[in-house]
Amino acid sequence: MTLIKLAANVTASALLLGLAAFGVAALSGIGHRWVDILAQFTSPVLLAAVGVTVACLLFRLWPASIVGGLACVVLALSVWPQWTPTKGVPVPDQPIVRVYSANLYVFNTDVAAMRRSIAAADADILVLVELGQAPASRLDQLLPDYPHRVLIGQARAGDHARSIIASRYPILQRLPERPDGLSAVGATVQTPIGPINVFGVHLTRPWPYQYQWGQISQVMALSERMKAAPDHPVIAAGDFNSVSSARIGKQIQSDLGLVPAPGWPGTWPSQIPAFAGITIDQVYRTPDLALITRRLGEPTGSDHRPVVTEFTRAQSR
Repeated sequence: MTLIKLAANVTASALLLGLAAFGVAALSGIGHRWVDILAQFTSPVLLAAVGVTVACLLFRLWPASIVGGLACVVLALSVWPQWTPTKGVPVPDQPIVRVYSANLYVFNTDVAAMRRSIAAADADILVLVELGQAPASRLDQLLPDYPHRVLIGQARAGDHARSIIASRYPILQRLPERPDGLSAVGATVQTPIGPINVFGVHLTRPWPYQYQWGQISQVMALSERMKAAPDHPVIAAGDFNSVSSARIGKQIQSDLGLVPAPGWPGTWPSQIPAFAGITIDQVYRTPDLALITRRLGEPTGSDHRPVVTEFTRAQSR
C-alpha cells in the first residue's frame, strides 16, 4: 500500500467513523442534549456515509470501504425506527380521513402557493402552524372549502403567528388551551369514522437553539391536554422540531402512547431535495387509528414541506 493510499484510507476511515457516531448516538438511548442533537441528523448522515463508502470502493480503498460498510449498517439501524413505524391494520371498508399539516413559516407571504398546495392535497382536515399576517388576513380566500375553523394567536404586524385547524367536517368543540408554554390548537372534529381529537402542535426548537428543557416540558403539557380532552382517537400534527426516533419522539411515543407516521422523505429544509432532509414535521396518532398513506405536499413557500396523511379505523389488537 502506497503512502498516499494509506493516508487516503486513514482520512476516509476517520470521516466515516465520525459519521457513524451520529448513529451510535441515536442507538445509545442516551437522552442528554449533546447526544440528542446528533440523533436528529441520522438520515442525511446515512446518505453522506453511503456516498463516501461508494467513493472508497471506486478508488479501491478497501480498509476504508469496510469501515464505511459498518458505518452504513449502524446508521441504517438508527434511522429504521423513524422510516418504518407500524401503520396499524385498517378495518375493512371504512371511510378514509385525509389530513394536511404544514408549517407555513411566519414571514411567508406567498398565499397563492399555500392555496395551490392545499387545493392539490384535497384534504378533509388542515393543521397549519406559523400562519403569518399575510395568510391570516385572507383566510376566506386561502380556505374557501374549510368553513369550520379553530385558531389560536393574534395575527398582527410583526412576527407573531397563528395556528389553525380547519375542516370540511363539523367541529364539535374547541379543546381548551392552557398557560403551559405549549403552542398548540385543539379541536374535536366529527369525521365519517367518528369524532377525532386533532391537535396542531408547534414545539420550540431543540438545544442549542433554545433552552434545553423546552421541548420536554411542552410534550408533558401536550400529555395533560390530551388527558383533559374527550375520549376519542387523537391525531397530533405539526412542527415538532424533532425526528421521531430522537429524545422527544421517544417521549411522545412512550408517555403519550402516540405512533408516528413514517419519516421519509424529509420535510426540512425545503431548499434541499426531500430525500436528503430530516422529518421534524410529524403526524402522530393513537393506535385506534390506522395510517393508510403518508406523502409530502406541494410547496407552500415555506422552509418546511407539508405532509399529507390518510387515516381510518384500526382493528383492535
